[in-house]
Amino acid sequence: MSNVPGGLRYAKSHEWLKLEGDGTVTVGISDYAQNSLGDITYVQLPKPGAVFKAGETFGVVESVKAASDLYAPVAGTVVAVNEGLNSAPETVNQSPYETGWILKLKPATAAEAGALLDAAAYSKLIG
Repeated sequence: MSNVPGGLRYAKSHEWLKLEGDGTVTVGISDYAQNSLGDITYVQLPKPGAVFKAGETFGVVESVKAASDLYAPVAGTVVAVNEGLNSAPETVNQSPYETGWILKLKPATAAEAGALLDAAAYSKLIG
């Protein structure tokens, strides 16, 4: 059974989003996604300052099984990336919701996150 923490929002493409106190959002992939991918060997990170529309590809996660695109759960500007993933991509497997985060965005609007799935709806989606 996958870990689906409450208090986060989830995209149907398996990215999670956490609203931060400073108005930014932290984004990563869900426990379900990392488990489905298997051992992650590479994470392609966007450059800080890059601007993405909701649903737009912002990077790639590669594993021993497959490569999978990463999609922005909301529109926004990249304010930080998890540089630690360059040398330790397996952190996404070990701690997808804590140290395995992928990027931080300054959202274009605050309302967009509300359209994402809550933990109960995401749990239902992944069965």
